[in-house]
Amino acid sequence: MEILKAVESLSALAHEGRLSIFRLLVNAGPEGVAAGDIARRLDTAANTMSAQLLVLSNAGLVKARREGRSIIYAADFDRMGSLLLFLTEDCCGGKPEICAPLVSVARNCCPPKGARRARAGA
Repeated sequence: MEILKAVESLSALAHEGRLSIFRLLVNAGPEGVAAGDIARRLDTAANTMSAQLLVLSNAGLVKARREGRSIIYAADFDRMGSLLLFLTEDCCGGKPEICAPLVSVARNCCPPKGARRARAGA
């Protein structure tokens, strides 16, 4: 990722409302969430939500698709992955213990659905 694209992505996320939207969309997965549902879940006015989604979309962090009368937004996981790689590519300076927590999070972020339910019930 180029530094200017990283700055654009980070700038879009440097707002409480947009960061909340992005986290909600990451949690929802590739299926995404309708714009109106995002606004209701985050208790945000529709016009504010529209503006925030536009900023995230312009930064390449979310994608939109139309389904009937709804616009469904989903996180762009490729862009998110590129940003995370950019932020960590020079990590550690030869000291892998520094990045160990990141590796642990990456291994556990997307367990199979059955494992996720099993962990939640434990």
